Amino acid sequence: TVGITLDEGITRQELAQLVEVFGGDVSAIDSVVASSASTAAESAAIPAGLARQSAILTHPIFNRYHSETEMLRYITQLQNKDLSLANAMIPLGSCTMKLNATTELIPITWPEFSQIHPFAPREQAQGYAHMIRDLEEDLAAITGMDATTVQPNSGAQGEYAGLRAIRAYQSSQGQSQRNICLVPESAHGTNPASAVMAGLKVVIVKCDPKGNLDLVDLESKAKKHANELSAVMITYPSTFGVFEEGVLEAIEIVHQNGGQVYMDGANMNAQVGLTSPGHMGADVCHLNNHKTLAIPHGGGGPGVGPICVKKHLTPFLPGHPELVNADGTPKSTMGPVSAAPYGSAGVLPVTWSYVKLLGGRGMTQVSKTAILNANYMANRLRDHYSILFTNQKGMCAHEFILDMRPFGKTAGVQVIDIAKRLQDYGFHPPTMSWPVPNTIMIEPTESESKEELDKFCDALISIREEIREIEEGKQSHEDNILVNAPHTISRVSAEEWTHPYSRQRAAYPLPYLRLRKFWPSVGRVDDAFGDRNLMCSCPPIDTYQ
Repeated sequence: TVGITLDEGITRQELAQLVEVFGGDVSAIDSVVASSASTAAESAAIPAGLARQSAILTHPIFNRYHSETEMLRYITQLQNKDLSLANAMIPLGSCTMKLNATTELIPITWPEFSQIHPFAPREQAQGYAHMIRDLEEDLAAITGMDATTVQPNSGAQGEYAGLRAIRAYQSSQGQSQRNICLVPESAHGTNPASAVMAGLKVVIVKCDPKGNLDLVDLESKAKKHANELSAVMITYPSTFGVFEEGVLEAIEIVHQNGGQVYMDGANMNAQVGLTSPGHMGADVCHLNNHKTLAIPHGGGGPGVGPICVKKHLTPFLPGHPELVNADGTPKSTMGPVSAAPYGSAGVLPVTWSYVKLLGGRGMTQVSKTAILNANYMANRLRDHYSILFTNQKGMCAHEFILDMRPFGKTAGVQVIDIAKRLQDYGFHPPTMSWPVPNTIMIEPTESESKEELDKFCDALISIREEIREIEEGKQSHEDNILVNAPHTISRVSAEEWTHPYSRQRAAYPLPYLRLRKFWPSVGRVDDAFGDRNLMCSCPPIDTYQ
């Protein structure tokens, strides 16, 4: 038997065409539809014990808005609670929150891309397949590798697929005993997790005070585990925001001891066009298309984490029952890492458009501008905050880390207070307390103008002066403008105001906010308490009883 699932979007014409495919009686469609069950509970296709008997969509929100105008206003109200790139830069370090250009996004709305099933017959998806082959070739060129798969749905899934390819290759060489993965202490948290999922044992490698790999420690551990060494995972530039000055030596050390080199592509936005993992000698790397290559980032996905490999690892890329050669034989003996042969293929037109619109020269300029923007901001802020990691010339890569730890002792101010206060200045806070506790990591990307960079720097410099007032006793340690941040419009406009600083300073600390102010919708909450005590913004529980 053949089971067919239909949704509410199917038309009578489409249903008739489907019936004709199976040689059925098209004239009987109307009578069959009329006699069909209107709910799952009435359908004979679903066993009575599995059919839902209770009411559905009972929350008031599902029956509150009865016109498109009302629905539009409701959606806009929700949208206005969320600070996005439409409001201000989002300087989340290691996240690369760059512009997702409208031109790049439009193609994913076309039915030719959005309405085709991942398992559609190959002759019906030739254009899609051509675009994917084209993109895979471009990504291989960008990374200096020989082959690419776009199947992984995230960077972490790409890590797993890449490490799996390494293990399969080593097994094919009679080296199944290789099960040690060296991971620097500066690595992304997904690196050790992916290694464990791939069946590897993790050995941590130290970093020096400047954030670089400790090559002495790396060499010592590589030699110690030479017979079992499978791979090293290196992020370049590192998560500390510096270009590893000994990266070539590190790669050579691992290769000399029989290991493979996995390069984490999380920070490729500082590398494209300037160098490449393949050029440096890496064997496999992943890309975050939802970072470096302009697919919208966040909100639960979809993500794309392609892996690019050297020739010797190509046979061990993820396979799939739908990925076969012309003679019907599988393209790879490896199993899939995603349910669909090309992963989140529906958003690949975004990356394809990004690459084709910019070209090699444009993407090189992107990397240069991202690095320039980060160093411009770091130099504006270095007289006010301590920058944790730089190279020997005092320069960072595409992101940098500001140390907020001293303010806990001098003013009782923690990094969370600074992050909350930035909301009053109209900015999304940077990445907080990672990879170093009580710090913020800032990544401006290439997308921001000097005016926006200066606004953000002005905000942080102004906050530093507010901290100084606490240090000098001009503001209380217990009731000051930082520990009470953010200040909502309802709080600032309330009849009673008991704080020792003015409402104007709370809401409009800098002049630009008079022209464009994003109001936080929620004031200070106890984050840790909230994490331990989940609340539901639903009707009271007794409505379900």
